[in-house]
Amino acid sequence: MSFLDQLISNTVRADVRAVKSYQVADASGYIKLDAMENPYPLPPHLREELGARLAGVVLNRYPPSYASLQAAICAKLGVPAGYDVMLGNGSDELISILAMACAHQEPGKCAVLLAPVPAFVMYARSAQFAGMDFVGVPLQADFSLDMPAMLAAIEEHRPALVFLAYPNNPTGNLFASADIERILAALGDTGIAVVDEAYEPFAQHSFMGRLPEFENLVVMRTVSKLGLAGIRLGYMSAAPALLAQFEKVRPPYNVNVLTQAAAEFALDHLDVLNAQAALLNSARDDLALRLAQLPGVTVFPSKANFLLIRVADSDDVCAKLLARRVLIKNMSKMHAALANCLRISVSTPEENSLFYDAFKASLV
Repeated sequence: MSFLDQLISNTVRADVRAVKSYQVADASGYIKLDAMENPYPLPPHLREELGARLAGVVLNRYPPSYASLQAAICAKLGVPAGYDVMLGNGSDELISILAMACAHQEPGKCAVLLAPVPAFVMYARSAQFAGMDFVGVPLQADFSLDMPAMLAAIEEHRPALVFLAYPNNPTGNLFASADIERILAALGDTGIAVVDEAYEPFAQHSFMGRLPEFENLVVMRTVSKLGLAGIRLGYMSAAPALLAQFEKVRPPYNVNVLTQAAAEFALDHLDVLNAQAALLNSARDDLALRLAQLPGVTVFPSKANFLLIRVADSDDVCAKLLARRVLIKNMSKMHAALANCLRISVSTPEENSLFYDAFKASLV
């Protein structure tokens, strides 16, 4: 073993050495339908206005308090009166902050983070890196919550955190609100339910306005799916006393000044982004109907900006699409419930048409 290998073995945690890093593939020259992004840029006149605003940002100082951006989010994105938001460098950072804050409730005892599976991969990763135990509860065959199993797992493990993506990634469906209410009740004062509303612009369903009903509820969102993935901004809200505890874990200056300025500008033009979300919702429904008519293709209901489908051989279809320079996500190795499943981001009419033609040819 070389000196460097020995050094890594002696210093880096074994569980970290054992996992692969999160890879972001180079998509240059491809039709990119693998990351649930909004394909629409801002209109040219708004890009010019944004450029002017960013040019005036002070770059030689640390970011100031993000109070003005907090206020804009609270005013325009449905946060209840008397509630505030905490901002993160994407929702990924907020997930990590929640895990770090709740990881060790007693000396020498790891807390549990529980989530239905399949789910967003960062729930399990954040639990692992924070030193929490992750418990996954399989969804039912139709991807709804298995409530007897969920309630039994809560009773057995007494999780500090339960993450519920609403709608779920990668399945695209909305869990029944009554089921989420039952989970909140089952957790009581020993656990926190985090409703992750990353796809709220498309789902048009939210628990944000219900925060005053549940003191053990956190609602988390990102502006990425709304059309601002490049600025990396997530936000979450909870009962003020609870949010204040998570604020202690947040790194100082975690949201840079360019992100703050771009987000405030975007919120001034929220109607443009909401109109784009409406276009994608319509395109999603149209694409779902077309795909469902193809032989051997199962399309699952979605309230997000992507579709989950099942084909006879996902590896073969993915390889053929890649040869045609179309990127989608092969989900088949993520979980047994996703056998031969593919996840496709909904895009512009032009890209949706190119994908459909390539996909249809790949089924042969």
